[in-house]
Amino acid sequence: MSTFAKRERLLLADLLEAEGPEAPTLCEGWTTRDLAAHVVVRERRPDAAGGILIKQLASRLDKVMEEFAAKPYEELIQLIRTGPPRFSPFSLKQIDEASNTVEFYIHTEDVRRSRPDWTPRELDPVFQDALWSRLERTARLMGRGAPTGLVLRRPDGQTAVAHRGTPVVTVTGEPSELLLFSYGRQSAAQVELEGDKEAIAQLHDTKQLGI
Repeated sequence: MSTFAKRERLLLADLLEAEGPEAPTLCEGWTTRDLAAHVVVRERRPDAAGGILIKQLASRLDKVMEEFAAKPYEELIQLIRTGPPRFSPFSLKQIDEASNTVEFYIHTEDVRRSRPDWTPRELDPVFQDALWSRLERTARLMGRGAPTGLVLRRPDGQTAVAHRGTPVVTVTGEPSELLLFSYGRQSAAQVELEGDKEAIAQLHDTKQLGI
């Protein structure tokens, strides 16, 4: 049975292939080649992927990223499509779905929304609910560095507190857009912000959201 993670994986691979290796992304300083290398290293090199979260391992991650980015672009795309090797935790369906649904959705939008003529994807309500469920569980982690209080709100009124503090800024949008905002893609997210004007400006410009 297909899963959201598998669907988003294939969408990302197709998009990266169509855009080519030198297209821009929303990840500062990264081209599509860099983004493809990141996805592959994250799944296939756990010895280096820890550098995503642990600063002491960042230099090793950078080195391994460079090695993979030097591979033929078509090879990187195929590695993304085929997924992780059997020894990887990501090869387990439950871990893949839990860890990669949001990862692949966001990176797909990193490529799509770097285009000047991008338009929003039509996402079905079931997928939006799945994204909201994941956002609820990770909101405080993503918002821990926010310079203001931060509340994420769906159009139906459901809320998740991402950061406690004052003044409070409430960000309203579909779960897919709230995810992009809370993962540091504020400028690309289609959301509405309510609160103190100065606090809104601080939150919009901060680079402290996300991992």
